[in-house]
Amino acid sequence: MTAPDDRIQPTPPAESTVARASADLLEHLADKLGARASAQAVYGEPVTRGDVTVIPVAEIAYGFGGGVGLDATAAKTGGGGGGGAAARPRGFIVITDGTATYRPIRDPWTTVVVPLAALVIGAAASRLARRWATRD
Repeated sequence: MTAPDDRIQPTPPAESTVARASADLLEHLADKLGARASAQAVYGEPVTRGDVTVIPVAEIAYGFGGGVGLDATAAKTGGGGGGGAAARPRGFIVITDGTATYRPIRDPWTTVVVPLAALVIGAAASRLARRWATRD
């Protein structure tokens, strides 16, 4: 029977191995997500009807992260990562008779709510100014 101190302890992986594993993980995530965020994803397939062509335009955003860590007590490495992507329609390009024009898709909230809020704030400020002027 051997004493507990006589057991062979596994050596933890070198720091460079952990760093390389982390870099490989991030590179893999970037390759996977970057391949999806291409010009084809931003500009959809053109639709042609007669002499008019419409090309949809979107905004694509993506992000990713990952990491690898070293557990020196168990001599193991572990890691993980993830990412995500989002796409929002922004407008469309209309091509007619060789002329291309971009037409943005406007958010109805900003088209209605912002002017309405400005009107309400302006009316309230006007009333406050009159009240302060008549306080004398």
